[in-house]
Amino acid sequence: MSEPRRTALDALHRSLGATMTDFAGWDMPLRYASERDEHTAVRTRAGLFDLSHMGEITVTGPAAGEALDHALVGHISALAVGRARYTMICAPDGGILDDLIVYRLGEQEYMVVANASNAQVVLDAVTERAAGFEAAVRDDRDAYALIAVQGPESPGILASLTDADLDGLKYYAGLPGTVAGVSALIARTGYTGEDGFELFVAPADAEKLWQALTEAGADAGLVPCGLSCRDTLRLEAGMPLYGNELTTALTPFDAGLGRVVKFDKPGDFVGRQALAAAAERAAAEPPRKLVGLVAEGRRVPRAGYPVVAGGAVIGEVTSGAPSPTLGKPIAMAYVDAAHAAPGISGVGVDIRGTHEPYEVVALPFYKRQR
Repeated sequence: MSEPRRTALDALHRSLGATMTDFAGWDMPLRYASERDEHTAVRTRAGLFDLSHMGEITVTGPAAGEALDHALVGHISALAVGRARYTMICAPDGGILDDLIVYRLGEQEYMVVANASNAQVVLDAVTERAAGFEAAVRDDRDAYALIAVQGPESPGILASLTDADLDGLKYYAGLPGTVAGVSALIARTGYTGEDGFELFVAPADAEKLWQALTEAGADAGLVPCGLSCRDTLRLEAGMPLYGNELTTALTPFDAGLGRVVKFDKPGDFVGRQALAAAAERAAAEPPRKLVGLVAEGRRVPRAGYPVVAGGAVIGEVTSGAPSPTLGKPIAMAYVDAAHAAPGISGVGVDIRGTHEPYEVVALPFYKRQR
């Protein structure tokens, strides 16, 4: 076993008393104090996250957009400079290799951000698929640290440290700027269901920026947050996690995310035929659907637990946790279409042999007031 990689903020996390954990080959903070308190801070005030384990891949050149149109399922070349898009990269059989955010940084420059666990797979696939296009693919994983500030107080906190036009920065957009004297790509994206920003900076600048954000957010109630509350936040917001809701065994249509596949873009793209067939199947007779489940009791479902109805298994839990916002255990699960309607009765989760009653609800569980 190789030693886990450490982010530029590793020593700082340890000085703050973080509980560290191995995540996708990285030593990452799981929590600093109370997971519930960190979760609540993001929902009501603000939280600070180290996301430097994410994988950045830069694609440049006259045909960079066309190369990404071919490599990914989205119409990437249609992105305006300064905007970002949620998309996926699929295998030739339509299976999801990863879900991604792509930023268009310039006329001939894009940044693809992959999940830590899939960064090498995505890098290899994009490199291979871009061959033959007038485009260069660069592994920029070591070029960036990534710090996120999330929560309703985050715009005010960040505004106190930058003269960048945050008010004009739309959701899923990014602009270059200076934050606390540090050069950064300021992106209005996140994985918590709250307003917030992700700041891509040089690793050497990460600690200075973290400390500046900590000081600027002290009066607003900002706290450092680990991966544990990031998971409960994204679960409440109904956001899929690769390896749970998204896998190579599923197409975007199986996951209810067929909208990210753009069949009308110019040129061919990897997986097109398989995805067209998956779209037809989903329209004719949807397979299992991704739904939300809310517990009537206190027992928490976990990934892999069977979903049952009438004594038969009708699905499987993909993610489950106690919801601090709802005050009840919640889960996402793929269930047979016949049992996927919100409010349908008689559905339960098999938790160690006991069928615990659950209510089927539409996702997301939580939506912020805009």
